[in-house]
Amino acid sequence: MYRVAICDDEEKQRELVKSILITLSIKTNIEFEIELFGSGEQLVSYYEQHNTPFHILIMDIEMAGMNGIQTAHKIRGLNNLDEQIIFLTSYPEYMVESFDVMTFQYLIKPIAPIILEEKIIKLCQYFQALDKKFMVIKSGYEEVVVKYDDLISIEAAKSLTIKSKLHFITANQTFESKGTISDYAVALKDCNFLQIHRSIIINLLHVRKFASRVVLMSNGLELPIGRSKVKEVKDVYTKFMIMKVE
Repeated sequence: MYRVAICDDEEKQRELVKSILITLSIKTNIEFEIELFGSGEQLVSYYEQHNTPFHILIMDIEMAGMNGIQTAHKIRGLNNLDEQIIFLTSYPEYMVESFDVMTFQYLIKPIAPIILEEKIIKLCQYFQALDKKFMVIKSGYEEVVVKYDDLISIEAAKSLTIKSKLHFITANQTFESKGTISDYAVALKDCNFLQIHRSIIINLLHVRKFASRVVLMSNGLELPIGRSKVKEVKDVYTKFMIMKVE
């Protein structure tokens, strides 16, 4: 589900862009949650109230009151840096100025539906790629963003006070959180991670060698391989190395 804000002071344009997204959703099964804003002030007010941010902002540049670039500056100034912005305009001279707010795309009106569809599909592919590169871990009272490639292992930890306690281990730090090994094993199976024991998941990128029923990781830890998983681990790692070479 991708959250999209359409900001234009002309209702006809808002509805046109909305209809293009709905048609794209039907054709591709990409789900959009769409909200419409009639002015830059409305969109900025939405962010100032700490409402759920959007993935994509589709904005007209020429609007009464706050124009699209001014609106984007305000939103970026509120430390919202992840939103991908598509500007719509009838005037190409705004293009250079739009770069200051990290613009994804600058499209000239009238908008050809097929062009907007192509740009939106590329954005969705970009977001999907990001999802595979980073993990958000709720550790204590904060959320920590960890790059998948930096994560060495996930291990279940015994605790008398915390149920389903997990350690997320990187080269420099260990983060404590809650969850189950089985859930993470399923979620990460296509991201170079493998469950080698009922209480351990490893990142195959950090494997240095196998020795008997243990695996040596890049941080020097030797982790046990479950008796029933020895063959699976060696088979999966062999395939991983073959794919890596290719």
